[in-house]
Amino acid sequence: MSTGILTLHLLLPGCASLKEKRSRLKPLLARLHREFNISVAEVDHQDHWQDAVIACALISNDHAFTQRALSQVLHFVETSWPDMTLIDQQVEII
Repeated sequence: MSTGILTLHLLLPGCASLKEKRSRLKPLLARLHREFNISVAEVDHQDHWQDAVIACALISNDHAFTQRALSQVLHFVETSWPDMTLIDQQVEII
């Protein structure tokens, strides 16, 4: 069994309220869940308007599949969400 966690620190420039931040993050979280069948949630900086840390979790029976899938998630976020800037990313596979 392989468990993978991808943590993404995102910058959301131009957000002027927590409501606006949620309205920009919610479609991303829903799309990641739908497209990649992963668990995803905002895990840090919930009270900062222009920062967000999201975590994506995946469990599979193949270490290589977990690595590939999380790499695809990272690529998808970088290319499909140009209004968000990726500041940092971290992958942990157990």
